[in-house]
Amino acid sequence: MITSGIFMHPAAWFILGALLLPLAAKLKLQKALLIAIPVIAFTQIYALPQGHDFLVGHWLGAELIFGHVDKLSFVFLHVFTLMAIIGCIYGLHVEETEQHIAAFLYVAGSLGVTCAGDYLTIFIFWELMAFASTFLVWFRKKKKSTDAGFRYLLVHVAGGLILLAGIFLRYQNIHDLHFTRILAEGATIADYFILVGFALNAAVPPIHAWLPDAYPEATVAGAVFMCAFTTKTAVYVLARAFPGFEILMWAGAIMTLYGAGFATIENDGRRILAYHIISQVGYMVCAVGIGTEMAINGACAHAYAHILYKALLFMGVGSVLHMTGKSRLSELGGLYKWMPMTLLFTVIGGISISGFPLTSGFVSKSMIVEAAGEHHHLAIMLMLLAAAVGTFLSVGLKLPYFIWYGGRQSSFEAKDPGWNMQLGMGIAAFMCIFIGCYPDFLYNMLPFPVEYKPYFGYHISESLQMFAFTGLGFYLLIKKLTPKRTDVAAEHFTGHLETSTGHSHHPTGPLINLDFDWFYRKGALVVMWIFKNPLSGLNEIVSNIYRTVGTRMTMAIAKGSSWFDWNGIDGFIDGSARGVVAIGDKTRMHVTGNLQHYIGGSVFGVFVILAIVIFT
Repeated sequence: MITSGIFMHPAAWFILGALLLPLAAKLKLQKALLIAIPVIAFTQIYALPQGHDFLVGHWLGAELIFGHVDKLSFVFLHVFTLMAIIGCIYGLHVEETEQHIAAFLYVAGSLGVTCAGDYLTIFIFWELMAFASTFLVWFRKKKKSTDAGFRYLLVHVAGGLILLAGIFLRYQNIHDLHFTRILAEGATIADYFILVGFALNAAVPPIHAWLPDAYPEATVAGAVFMCAFTTKTAVYVLARAFPGFEILMWAGAIMTLYGAGFATIENDGRRILAYHIISQVGYMVCAVGIGTEMAINGACAHAYAHILYKALLFMGVGSVLHMTGKSRLSELGGLYKWMPMTLLFTVIGGISISGFPLTSGFVSKSMIVEAAGEHHHLAIMLMLLAAAVGTFLSVGLKLPYFIWYGGRQSSFEAKDPGWNMQLGMGIAAFMCIFIGCYPDFLYNMLPFPVEYKPYFGYHISESLQMFAFTGLGFYLLIKKLTPKRTDVAAEHFTGHLETSTGHSHHPTGPLINLDFDWFYRKGALVVMWIFKNPLSGLNEIVSNIYRTVGTRMTMAIAKGSSWFDWNGIDGFIDGSARGVVAIGDKTRMHVTGNLQHYIGGSVFGVFVILAIVIFT
């Protein structure tokens, strides 16, 4: 049973809020509840006891630790609850109560994982995250969203099963479910199963394609939540359990280049941002793999900064989609006249993710690069710096240019979104600048003491030179970077396969870029063909054989069983019964009913027995 007050746990507030939302909607209190719940949870985290477990229960002999908070988990709790406030403000205009319920449960799952002290509790909230976030995709209520939501759910259920298998194998090995650090030197197959389960949620290639497939198809408000929680929760559990695993260092470095490369050639604004989640989370995964105190601090700091500027970018591009109904860069342009505030906020997000001085990205990303340098990994440093160039090129320059300026002027007029959406973007933009100007606000929350100073001459000079030369490259290559509306060659690779945008591709359709989801999309078609054709035919053959041979054999066996029953079993039982009746009839003939005869017969029998005994 639980040993502490349940409402000490921040996730409990969001679960309670999800339960109360239908009633609040009827009472016209939905908007008030949407603000009250995350604000209460945000203030509650400061009262959590750090350093020892709380909310401990027992189930089937296992100890469930729902609450364990230290400096590592606190920094994630802080940004998660802050992001919940921003996301709820941004989504106040959404009248659909079910969408808010899904968002609340999604946040609750993330907070539950962050506070968990054992693997079973992690798994419970891990699956809550997966199922709740799926509805944020489905609530867009388009065929593309429905299909993407099913793929998203299937991938995450598969990842959850891998995680659960690792948990069971680990318990079988050490009989302990506590969530503690795993050393690379003694890692077993069970530990690597857990690592794969965590890595899937971190979108580590090649198990990443669910992210750019699903996030762009989510609702406008839902995508803001999704970009903040799933991957960063995965970064937290990786930092808690797998620091120093060198495979993560290389995987993270590859992620930074992979995501930035795909973002550079994308057309859809939200797919650009989705690929850049992969790129930026790559910095964090790489830092976890390095495993030093500075690297873990850098991972936490960059996760905090990334949640804010990535949410800001998704809010900006989502506002454009909300007001114009379009998100492809090839269909936009000239919006600077109609949506100036959204332009300002999105540019702040773009320069923050690029690591421009006086923004949050500048004070967080550089910690990871510095940690790689201290670890004497020159190749890793070069990969991270190259990814920074791709980030500024695609998100700092390409994205805002082709939405708000570009070569074409939009044929429609738009305007900035409602006050709540602008307020949500304003808070996130303020935090991006505030952290960049006052990094100690963030540094003081990090798990280890911070001696790093981001503002020094070489670092500032290096960053400005990178931005200048990248800007020059964008100017010279702008025609090459202009988004294309069609791609005739893509059909050669995909055939009539449903594309990552949810439509069957034709030469006149939108540009698509093939990713690793091509394999499970094609694989799914192969599996469906196998079930539909050879297996279906085999099933028909087996059915025909059964109807012709099996049925006759079954009837013959039934007739033989019936004969044996009548002539064997029944004959034996009936014959025995008839024999007993016959003996009874013969015995009855000797029954006189005279008691003296019975006594005399008995005495005679006794004498006979005694004579036999004496004379033998």
